[in-house]
Amino acid sequence: MEYPVHGFFLNLLIILLSARMFAELAALARVPPVVGELMAGVVLGPTVLGWIEPSQTIRMLAEIGIILLLFEAGLETDIRQLARAGFKSSIVAVSGFALPFAFGFLVSYEVFERPLLESLFIGGTLTATSIGITIRVLTDLHQRHSHEAQLVLGAAVIDDILGVVLLAILYEFSIGGGISYMNAGRVLLFIAVFFLLAPIFAKLISLEIRRFDEFSQTPGLIPTTVVSLVLFFAWLSHEIGAPELLGGFAAGLALSRRFFLPFGLAVHAGTEFAERIDNQMRPIIYLFVPIFFVMVGLSLNLRTIDWTSPFIWVFSLSLIGTAIAGKLFSALFISERWVTRFAVGLAMIPRGEVGLIFAELGRTSNILSNEIYAALIIVIAFTTIFAPLLLKGYYHVLGSRLAAEPVRRQ
Repeated sequence: MEYPVHGFFLNLLIILLSARMFAELAALARVPPVVGELMAGVVLGPTVLGWIEPSQTIRMLAEIGIILLLFEAGLETDIRQLARAGFKSSIVAVSGFALPFAFGFLVSYEVFERPLLESLFIGGTLTATSIGITIRVLTDLHQRHSHEAQLVLGAAVIDDILGVVLLAILYEFSIGGGISYMNAGRVLLFIAVFFLLAPIFAKLISLEIRRFDEFSQTPGLIPTTVVSLVLFFAWLSHEIGAPELLGGFAAGLALSRRFFLPFGLAVHAGTEFAERIDNQMRPIIYLFVPIFFVMVGLSLNLRTIDWTSPFIWVFSLSLIGTAIAGKLFSALFISERWVTRFAVGLAMIPRGEVGLIFAELGRTSNILSNEIYAALIIVIAFTTIFAPLLLKGYYHVLGSRLAAEPVRRQ
């Protein structure tokens, strides 16, 4: 049946305006805007009003939103921040990635006896920290440049990269219908080559974009060429067997103003040009990314879930416990004061966008049931909403000790 164009226009209008309205309400309530966009989808979808049923066109727009979301994450990645943060951030990142994954997998597979592939997706959903939410909270607290903030931000960047790689492996498992270590090894090899070569290639292309932009007679060259580059890398990423969003992340990483070519070839596109890319891409990102989060809410039908069943509550609370514990324990392995360790652990808790991407991939691959998917959404929403509140309370009570005491050496 031919899809009515006027109906699509009306649905898209409702999605965009609802996403903006709910995001503003969330911001007024001191809650991350992503939660508001998610709630907009829940209200518009079958859970509450049932006004909008996701069409294939809306799903494609949401897919572009995911790719641009990872492009933005790559664009904000500070390679030099990783070098400055150094060994301690690496410890926090690796342990903050491995512990929640292991805890989530074991709770799901051993305790609740869920299938292996489903348990891997559940563990993967608990891994990556939402760096955007963490940065926002630390900035609001005027702690953006504190010692613990530098540890957290360096760790969150590495955490995101590890999460993207894990997502690519789980994507391979999902399309293959099972676990193949040979295919996973092949994907890892392709990803390694892709991450080595793609940013270099994209950086060189950005230099050409800059050169053409200097004498272009028509406006819009930068967003047109950059979006084309992102879409090309998304296609290339799919061709090597990884999810398309990996290509978006690589393109954003290359176009970051802090990216340098390896082997001493410091070919710069210039800070001013990088800022122009950033400024001209923001409106496009802000247009498409909310569609993805609304889409997640539209895909969630909470009416079909038996909320009187003890399973959904016990399972959700168990995952919330493992999600929090995994991040808190990740800071125990660094040689810092306990107040600093606890602050770092709290700042690593929010899952936000990255967790939603994992959960959505598991749902669309028919690996996660509606009940398990809803439980994961509860976990993500809880950590996204309450972790910033806990962090603010922690700084209110112990912020003076964090600022006053010298760093203890071990």
